[in-house]
Amino acid sequence: MLRKVDEEIDIDMRILELSEDERPREKMRDRGVAALSNVELLAVILRTGTGGRNAMDLARELYAVSGNSLCELSSLSADRMCAVPGIGFGKAASIVSAFELGRRCALEKAGNTDISVTDSKVAARLFAPYLRILDHEECWALFLNQRNRPLGKEMIGSGGLNATPIDSRVVTRLALEKRATGVILFHNHPSGSPEPGASDIKHTSSIRKGLASLNIALLDHIIIAGDSFFSFSEERVFYL
Repeated sequence: MLRKVDEEIDIDMRILELSEDERPREKMRDRGVAALSNVELLAVILRTGTGGRNAMDLARELYAVSGNSLCELSSLSADRMCAVPGIGFGKAASIVSAFELGRRCALEKAGNTDISVTDSKVAARLFAPYLRILDHEECWALFLNQRNRPLGKEMIGSGGLNATPIDSRVVTRLALEKRATGVILFHNHPSGSPEPGASDIKHTSSIRKGLASLNIALLDHIIIAGDSFFSFSEERVFYL
């Protein structure tokens, strides 16, 4: 036990002897990536400082500009990040790319066939990491088999800030191609409110009827906005 404490003290001393730019990388090597704070992770991505400011200084300011929120930071464009003194396009591009990889990883997990989509919360968690930070609307369909396991996912619409065109015929065709017995729709509201509008309800009703004519169930339509979501199934909007 004493040896372990001594080893941790030695690690701390070695880290303190390094320049602040190098400390997060040394800490990651000795303790693992989970030991790093959000600011330290940003500093690792930034790699170096500029203009007399080290990477940790730049990371702190960039994080503060986003309200100390990773979600807010992930929604910033490279141009907006470049407005922070010391952040050039190269550094901004590295951060934007890191967040984009995370989003693509989350989207890849949404099609994981080992997952059983049993309720709206499970379903929302699949797409929320990808959809909640977009600055435009996108609509996705998740196709399920009889055991509620994913058969695949497809983007079926992409639009502006307040609307996403959805063709119900595309949804039914894809469902037939994948031999799905159930479908869950997902789309986001960049405005910040997950409440459905009249057009959301109208399009959902149309898609539900089209799928039902082929004995395919529209199990839910989930609207994601920030950290909140609205479930048509839970709120029984299908029956309005």
